[in-house]
Amino acid sequence: MKKQPFWILGLIGILAVSIVPLIVFWPKAEAKIDDPWANVPDHPVHTSHADIIKGPFATGQEVTQACLQCHPNAAHDIMGTTHFTWESEPFDVPWRDEPVTIGKANQINNFCISAQGNQKSCTACHIGQGWQETNSTEEMTFDFSKQENVDCLICHATSGYKKGTYGNPDVEVDLVAAAKSVAAPNRAMCGNCHFNGGGGNGVKHGDLDQSLIFPNENLDIHMGKNNLNCTDCHTTKDHVVKGRLVVDNITIDPEEQVSCTQCHSQQPHEDERVNLHTQAVACQTCHIPTIAVKDPTKVSWDWSTSGQDLGDDHFTYLKIKGSFAYDKNLTPTYQWFNGNLEYRYLLGDKIDPSQPTYINKVAGSISDPTAKIFPFKLHVARQPYDTEYNHLLAPITSGPEGYWTTFDWNNAFELAQQRMGLAYSGNYDFTETYMYWPSSHMVQPKENALQCAECHSENGRLDWKALGYPGDPIDFGGRSANQ
Repeated sequence: MKKQPFWILGLIGILAVSIVPLIVFWPKAEAKIDDPWANVPDHPVHTSHADIIKGPFATGQEVTQACLQCHPNAAHDIMGTTHFTWESEPFDVPWRDEPVTIGKANQINNFCISAQGNQKSCTACHIGQGWQETNSTEEMTFDFSKQENVDCLICHATSGYKKGTYGNPDVEVDLVAAAKSVAAPNRAMCGNCHFNGGGGNGVKHGDLDQSLIFPNENLDIHMGKNNLNCTDCHTTKDHVVKGRLVVDNITIDPEEQVSCTQCHSQQPHEDERVNLHTQAVACQTCHIPTIAVKDPTKVSWDWSTSGQDLGDDHFTYLKIKGSFAYDKNLTPTYQWFNGNLEYRYLLGDKIDPSQPTYINKVAGSISDPTAKIFPFKLHVARQPYDTEYNHLLAPITSGPEGYWTTFDWNNAFELAQQRMGLAYSGNYDFTETYMYWPSSHMVQPKENALQCAECHSENGRLDWKALGYPGDPIDFGGRSANQ
């Protein structure tokens, strides 16, 4: 065999030393990297409290005092969160001269309208306990400074615990047994409140309901096939839970929000054409093709028909609340969304009753590089407003003098004027309101994700012109063609 010159052998050696490491260690293309399990947080090993808790306990506050013996900072941490305050920090909005706060404590929605109207029952989902009546009309106060007023069991008791009225444990709860069952929160524990907002299972969100306690993979791939808990995405540090709901805030720091890219790659698809969509289309838009997959969600509520004896059936009419419409497997409403709100109705804001009032208006547009097309549930309501002052009204609904007892709107608004300082002229009517709820749960397996023709076709689900395009962007080259 003919020998190769030494210089050729040397060159081969140099190339091997230089190129092989580049091949081995060259970073893979972003599109090929998607190992979400590498980013799911580890669950700490839980210490059973069955032999630690002794009792007896006469009140929920006594349970909390026992918890604080080993977890001295827990109540302090909780007391600084919106789970406890039900109210944001003050911030400026363009249409008010003074800083404002937003939250269940002081604002309204277009479902049950106001937590202040039914504090006795609404506090069953407050992370505190020990609310007290101040008079016979059930106006209540709460001492936010007492650490024992934090309710540890509402998030940590895995069995045998439920709230009663005034935020307190139900009278039938065995407090010792509940305390012995404490563990890290799971889907059922978070769902006790978040699945039942607005007065019942699935009423508000459309992507959160009791079907998620034991889902299959076709209901939610994360919670079904992969058995993720809420805190796998809503990561928690010092009892501050990541992920603030935009309906109760205007501007939210992205660091406080949950995002798909906590675990997934920015471009997780093998097909580069699909990856191009991630610049303008949120993951949720394709991977949550329908809302309320199993249990129906409320899509409209008309308070103006309440007070009549039409026969209560929960899904279409209740005398105390009026007429409803529910739906399931509904197609979302799509909006440009940058994670914030352009507007959030604040108590006392003026309205134009000749057109719908936005309880919240999503921020983002086709010209906003931080916005993406995002799926929402739109809830439409008819709710009361003052015809002289032209602002929405928030009736006191519960209690011996509340609307649900007397069916007297005037009296309910006069009570609200006393409690909340919301002016009432004595004249009211009903007006249409819109409220948007972002959809991020009930993520479907990739096989069920939207396909091209479901958007890019003559009868596709996206209204391209409403989104700011002159037509289907596939016809002219993308997002910025009209800019």
